[in-house]
Amino acid sequence: MHQRKLTRRGFLQGSAAAVAAVTIVPPHVLGAQAGRPPGTAPSETFGGALIGCGGRGGGTFGQMKGMGLNVVSLARCDVKFKDTCDNKTIYTDFRRVVERKDIDIIAIATPPHWHALISIAAMEAGKDVLCEKPMTRFVAEGRAVAQAEKRYKRIFQVGTFGRFGMARQPDNIQVRKILTSGLLKQTEALYVAQRNFKVKEWSGKIDLAPEPPPANLDWDMYCGPSTLAPYVKLRTGMTHRGYWDYDGGGLGDMGQHYMDPLTWQFGLDGTAPVEIEASAPPAHPVVAGMWAWAKLKYANGFTLVLESREWGEPSGLASKGVSLADLSSALTDADKAKLKEMPDPRPLVPFGEAVKTRQPAGGNADAAHRTVCIMHLANIAIRMGRKIRFDPVTEQVIGDEEANRLVNQPMRAPWHL
Repeated sequence: MHQRKLTRRGFLQGSAAAVAAVTIVPPHVLGAQAGRPPGTAPSETFGGALIGCGGRGGGTFGQMKGMGLNVVSLARCDVKFKDTCDNKTIYTDFRRVVERKDIDIIAIATPPHWHALISIAAMEAGKDVLCEKPMTRFVAEGRAVAQAEKRYKRIFQVGTFGRFGMARQPDNIQVRKILTSGLLKQTEALYVAQRNFKVKEWSGKIDLAPEPPPANLDWDMYCGPSTLAPYVKLRTGMTHRGYWDYDGGGLGDMGQHYMDPLTWQFGLDGTAPVEIEASAPPAHPVVAGMWAWAKLKYANGFTLVLESREWGEPSGLASKGVSLADLSSALTDADKAKLKEMPDPRPLVPFGEAVKTRQPAGGNADAAHRTVCIMHLANIAIRMGRKIRFDPVTEQVIGDEEANRLVNQPMRAPWHL
């Protein structure tokens, strides 16, 4: 949420360009009626709203057109619209948006500390949700979003789509099928993700002099469930990623993109790592910083190793991918015959199709939660400076209450899960 003075005319012109000339129109143009069942719309035209209109906002909302959805923009909401808000089409408070009966789909592109609360409120109000990555800021938020998706029977999709490409490739389908079949007795495969996690770029800065918030910014609402810290510009815009109050550094920013296809391919999107350790300097309590590597081991022995390549020594573990040939060679002839009888994994349902058919989306809340937990748990190990053990069922760190305070972090009143 970068800060920029906007006039009403400038806002409408800018939003039209960002979302391929989608126009904000009044509800009667859609034939909206009070009490219309959520998730349905005349002639498959859906009323949409964007919450979080910064750098990614226009792209997030615009993605829905490419998903086969005819979505008409009825409202835009951002805490930086304090001086242009009319509570008709332009809002600063997302609660006024989700209570509207004519809105079917909410796109969320705020900083991550708002993702869970807005997603839950939207689904409770009968809206489907397309939410930017990372899905959440800490572990307990993700489970709450997944429960809301199930309780209110809504469609949720996190805004990363790598698993869809992965799931269309025959070899990757077979890898997932083998790894989820239970036929392999040993699955101690190792995958080293040597990626650009933007660790240095999104490291936060400390000891900055407080500034007066811009006149157009509702700073209290920006902070929301996080600490009401003194305003400094770096806590907004893309640099918000360097502050634990809002995100998880470069790992939080980029991790879900990289890990989401892999958790599907390796059959890990129904569980979480059980042992997590990291190499990093002592962490700062306020800002995200540097780290070298994080190792995350699953109950079946499968291990993910994330390397920043921006600080310290590498993990020393050679990169070893998971090939279909290696997995197949570990199966007996009898196992291969059983595998052929097993059905292939169900095709992943894109968000647009899910909205229309009411099937769960391929990047649904539970799957997305399991992926983002990789980054949350790695960051907990980095911040604690020690190995942690995690129970994927209870979603609690075992025997470490200090670490558990990062699993389920307190929220500033009146906000709560």
